[in-house]
Amino acid sequence: MVCCHSSRRQFLGLVAGGAGVFTLASLPGAVFAAVPGDRRFVVVLLRGALDGMAAVAPVGDPLYQEKRGAIALKPPGGSGGTIALDRFFALHPALGALEPYYRSGELLFVHAAGNGYHTRSHFDAQDLMETGLAVKQGESDGWLNRAIVLLQGGDKARLGLAVGGAVPLILRGKAQVASWEPQGVGAIDNDLIGTLGRIYARDPLLGPALAEGIKAQAFSSAVLGDDTMAKGGMGFGPKAFAALAQAAGKLIAAPRGPRIAALDMGGWDTHVNQGAETGRLAQNMEGFAAGLDALAKAMGPAWHQTVVVAVTEFGRTVAVNGNNGTDHGTASVVFVMGGAVKGGRVAGDWPGLAQLQDNRDLRMTTDARAVMKAVLRDHFGLARNALDTKVFPDTAGIKPFDGLLRA
Repeated sequence: MVCCHSSRRQFLGLVAGGAGVFTLASLPGAVFAAVPGDRRFVVVLLRGALDGMAAVAPVGDPLYQEKRGAIALKPPGGSGGTIALDRFFALHPALGALEPYYRSGELLFVHAAGNGYHTRSHFDAQDLMETGLAVKQGESDGWLNRAIVLLQGGDKARLGLAVGGAVPLILRGKAQVASWEPQGVGAIDNDLIGTLGRIYARDPLLGPALAEGIKAQAFSSAVLGDDTMAKGGMGFGPKAFAALAQAAGKLIAAPRGPRIAALDMGGWDTHVNQGAETGRLAQNMEGFAAGLDALAKAMGPAWHQTVVVAVTEFGRTVAVNGNNGTDHGTASVVFVMGGAVKGGRVAGDWPGLAQLQDNRDLRMTTDARAVMKAVLRDHFGLARNALDTKVFPDTAGIKPFDGLLRA
């Protein structure tokens, strides 16, 4: 008997899992691969291109107000103004839920960060961000999956977890991963699944897939509780991210759960009516901050051994456009958060606003892959040569970003 209701989509996912693709709603009930120190890593993909200068505003730059115009944020100290991080940078007020993590040294920002490629196409940029490449070469696997292959060695246990929908490119590859998605369609009776499991028990393809899926469903129900699984879907938009992130936190914190997860949050493509302290972008930021806060709280003691990195495909133009928004740009900001993070600072080299990329964009001074390399090296112990040639091929010239994590 399965201990919670399953959706039709979940059931189909369990069957598809037997074909070698561990698909939607399949969670690990078996032992996971061992990770050094039982550490956790979460990658959040901010799809649509986050305006990094709005998230972490360089209010101390002498050209800030002039260059940003109508979307320039108020300086710290006033009502509804930004939150001072240091004498130069300030946090958007909608990200206020993250301030305690910054003050406690569990959050830092790497500003003027990009991903090493030159494109303003969402489709191409997201593919490159997830494959870890600077140019498209036809690769179909993601850099995080390649890292998992190295971490688990010959162990076939599922170390990775995709949360919230179809497995993203960053987690596709040779290493099988689990995935979980909140229910969005009608439930299948538990007795029916149990009966089908018995019918197909001897089938070499469907039998093992159903058995593993039933076990996985029981695992997710035990960790998340029946209420979470029965909500009928979490929907979309900024308010949905907190529930999704909370579920991810509970799953990777579980003693027999996954240890590396990826999840998405969209809505960052703010060409029209972006707003300043309030508006469309502020609403998305508020949902994002609530999600990271929910994830951290859901993890409990496991948070102390966790690193969360949030990255976007590219930044946005420095100047506001004719629709009170911003267009596709180059550099943005990377969030690095967790109990294992040596935070409380804005890292990276600020390029200034006097000279812009293509006379319109914030220039990139840090390759985000340097941040990912640092986490994989310092948190999981992967060797520099493996990072340069296997996880991020042909990147020997990109040095891991030192000093991001606690010793």
